[in-house]
Amino acid sequence: MKISRLVMLFILLATCAARADTVNSATSTTSTASSLQDKSLQSQSQQSAQQWGLSDTEWQKYQQLKQGKRGIQSPGLDPLTTLGVESDSVSERRRLAELWVKEEYQRTEKELAFQREVNAAWSRLYPNALSVNMGNASGLAHDTNGRMALFVRDNCERCDARLAAVLADNRPVDIYLVGSDGKDDTVRKWAVSHNIPVDRVRSRQITLNHDRGLWLTYGQGQMPVILQQGENGWQLAAF
Repeated sequence: MKISRLVMLFILLATCAARADTVNSATSTTSTASSLQDKSLQSQSQQSAQQWGLSDTEWQKYQQLKQGKRGIQSPGLDPLTTLGVESDSVSERRRLAELWVKEEYQRTEKELAFQREVNAAWSRLYPNALSVNMGNASGLAHDTNGRMALFVRDNCERCDARLAAVLADNRPVDIYLVGSDGKDDTVRKWAVSHNIPVDRVRSRQITLNHDRGLWLTYGQGQMPVILQQGENGWQLAAF
């Protein structure tokens, strides 16, 4: 039986309409998914801004700065510091500095509380072993006024000489071993081989720490390096 041209035309139109519906449906689905993704990213951005006490506009500026020159010069810099160093406003820098200090205070209090528990655990479980400070190394310790921070590496004669002078001076010091690769055993072996007093480690007069990149930030390429804590924060004291 022959199909009339009219019937064939009807079939063709129906097929085209079905294809159009499919395309429109797919486009609509893609648009909905994209819209949901945008809302999710916006929500995450707002939550991140609130965590740092920043507005949505400030958070967007921080994201832009991360993608620019500052992001290359100071990768991994926190939002408050990034915005503060790039601000041209005195009042804005002051506000951001105060926010930073509040965040740093809270962070330090939490880490010190946990470190006290870690120290107690070391005393209970391994009373004859040297403990390694496993706190967050995003900043130097601020728990005791007048402390020094000493950055050293293994197999370094100048480092050994500077270490001996610091130990003889009997000053509170946080020792950061550059090149420990985050291995506690490496730090402990170094401490034992350099006769670090166990009693001063237990009393927290001396702390043993992984460097975790801090030397690159504070050391200016010198080895060893001593930082002195004063009224204006940590300052380079000696190479």
